Amino acid sequence: MRLAIAALAAVAVSSSPCFAWGEDGHVIVSRIAEAYLCPSAKAKIKELLDNRSIADPRLCAWADLIRSSGVLNRKYKNNDKWHYINIELKEKAETFKPDDSGDHVVGAVEKFQKVLMDKTASKEDRKEALLFIIHFIGDLHQPLHCCHRDEDRGGNLQLIKSFCGSTEPRLNLHWIWDTHLLKAEKGEITREDFATRLLAEISEDQKTEWRKGSITDWVWDSHCVAARTVYRLTGGDDLPARGEQAVELTDDNYAKANRPIVREQLKKGGVRLAKVLNDCFPETK
Repeated sequence: MRLAIAALAAVAVSSSPCFAWGEDGHVIVSRIAEAYLCPSAKAKIKELLDNRSIADPRLCAWADLIRSSGVLNRKYKNNDKWHYINIELKEKAETFKPDDSGDHVVGAVEKFQKVLMDKTASKEDRKEALLFIIHFIGDLHQPLHCCHRDEDRGGNLQLIKSFCGSTEPRLNLHWIWDTHLLKAEKGEITREDFATRLLAEISEDQKTEWRKGSITDWVWDSHCVAARTVYRLTGGDDLPARGEQAVELTDDNYAKANRPIVREQLKKGGVRLAKVLNDCFPETK
């Protein structure tokens, strides 16, 4: 996995606000997924990753890290667009269709599923396909990777004055959903312990329901979560439009209502990541 190792050596794990869920979220999604992998998937993944876990932060965050790698950016042109899909807030289900370019999270996952299942592909290419899938399934469950309002780049241009009393330069709505809500919900426990707690909450009915549908269906599900909640205050008022005075988000007017949503999106992401990987490495009869 020469290219992947080179990329990882070149950059450190970043907390840039354009990275969905941050490192913690991707580790949590991957740890949940590991619990649902079938024996065949476990064995094949172990072989591809040289006994490393899909929840290793250097692996589940790899698709973010390669943005700083010239070599991998030449190999995977437009990979920066594969982490999200632009769906306007007011889009309707009957008119939604991912564009044919494939340069979005739906196209990327579908593309790398084929590579991962291709036994004639090189081990290096299949490894990298696996790492893209691990990361992108996590990404698409961050609601603002599937929704934007008035070209605000998934909330990156929607500035926020403060979150639960804390301020930082250029704080924006996307960053709130990437890290701040998760940190507020996780508290002081480790991400591994948090993943274990989330696993214990997932019922058989939820697991069955969340596995249904296609990548496009899952993207639309995340979009609907965003449309219902992300751009609204708890009382029902919309967040001020981009360019208007930045608002203060508090526990009462925003965080308390949305923290459970982050919790559920991480659980969905883990269950669905396992579904995709199990489909790529089915049990032989």
